[in-house]
Amino acid sequence: MNTRLEHDLLGSLEVPADAYYGIHTLRAAHNFRISGLRIHPELIRSLALVKKACAIANMRTGYLEKHIADAIIAACDEIAAGRFIDQFITDTFQGGAGTSMNMNANEVIANRAIELLGGKKGDYDIVHPLDHVNLSQSTNDVVPTAVKLTAICLLHGTSRAMADLQSALQEKEKEFAHVLKVGRTEMQDAVPITLGQEFSAWAQAVQRDWWRLYKVEERLRQVNLGGTAIGTGLNADRKYVFMVVDILRDITGIGLARAENMIDATQNLDAFVEVSGMLKSAATNLAKIASDLRLLSSGPRAGFNEINLPELQAGSSIMPGKVNPVATEATSQVAFQIMANDHAITLAAMSGQLELNAFIPSLSHNLFQSLEMLQAAAELLAEKCIRGIEANEEHTRKMLEQSFGLVTAFSPYIGYEDASDLSREAMESGQTIRQLAQEKGLFTKEEIDVILSPSEMTRPGIAGFDILKDKRAELQETE
Repeated sequence: MNTRLEHDLLGSLEVPADAYYGIHTLRAAHNFRISGLRIHPELIRSLALVKKACAIANMRTGYLEKHIADAIIAACDEIAAGRFIDQFITDTFQGGAGTSMNMNANEVIANRAIELLGGKKGDYDIVHPLDHVNLSQSTNDVVPTAVKLTAICLLHGTSRAMADLQSALQEKEKEFAHVLKVGRTEMQDAVPITLGQEFSAWAQAVQRDWWRLYKVEERLRQVNLGGTAIGTGLNADRKYVFMVVDILRDITGIGLARAENMIDATQNLDAFVEVSGMLKSAATNLAKIASDLRLLSSGPRAGFNEINLPELQAGSSIMPGKVNPVATEATSQVAFQIMANDHAITLAAMSGQLELNAFIPSLSHNLFQSLEMLQAAAELLAEKCIRGIEANEEHTRKMLEQSFGLVTAFSPYIGYEDASDLSREAMESGQTIRQLAQEKGLFTKEEIDVILSPSEMTRPGIAGFDILKDKRAELQETE
């Protein structure tokens, strides 16, 4: 293998001659053989855009010659477009607050810029990774800025997926508005509810999550680019400091702004914890919805069997014909992972010391994974589950008629004690509440039909009150 010799403060190393990375990246690759996971492609893109903004700012302030700046900018554009991803070889788990990934970016950009200027890789007299590409910068302002930019980009996809899931649930809310069924509290029969109303509650929960995720982007827009090592801006010209974030905003089209307190923005990562908390909240709701759907579809013969979930694949290697609720199971497992990631993110954010948090590589990995997995789970749930759900209307109607929860609607007319006795007698005799109420002469069939109608049972007020005012008065006088 052909190599080139590069050196740093620790000595020299042979670097593959065709590699765009250099000695700093190679040392990091040797040191951090941990997870086998590479830097997230979107983070590589963000690093390239940050470096491009810095090159433009350095050129405009006179610190970088135009031909060098133009070559750096062109190299950054290529990387942002997806080229040279294979040259980013550092493990996502690394020490140094992201120094390894920053050096990886510096070296790949420098060597590509050298090529564009007619030189050979490793000839850093033409374009230097640190003196030119990293000019006016530190890992400590570049990496947090790139992480926030990446999180915002991923957040857009997650928000869209949650909005689409909300729409899917609302479609079913309308479709099932007429399907009256047993409500349940603490896994016991309760008063009736429509299947549409159950979907409306899930839709509302997802709507809250979508709105939180949409709004939380604002917390990520404050960046510390220009703060260099600890937020004081040492080694960066004042004009550059006040210019570079504006340039990055123009390049990305994202409303970034320079943090009011750059020292705070350099050492404190609580904004990421807040975002992660929103993701955990959304994951909690998705897990609850997934659990409810599994329960309502359980059976089909020995469970609730109130809804049918789309059949996606064979469910057993030993039980022929079995189909499992795999979309909901996968969704729940995503929720578990997001909750675990949230804990890791919290630990990383709280473990920073004084002027810097060294654990942003771990934090960013977990945050990006949570964002992507939540998006994927929301898409899975909407497309392969919610939109294909069917209601077993005849079965839900039958179960409702057998439920003792119906007696609650009679309670305002006959009182709590008599309603309790009616429920107990129905349980012991095997008769339905409807049958007993009519048999005992408490109500006529027509009155029962009014009280137990879907429109009366599933809205605020006393079921049938406006229609049966005289009946209630009659019963109260008898008492």
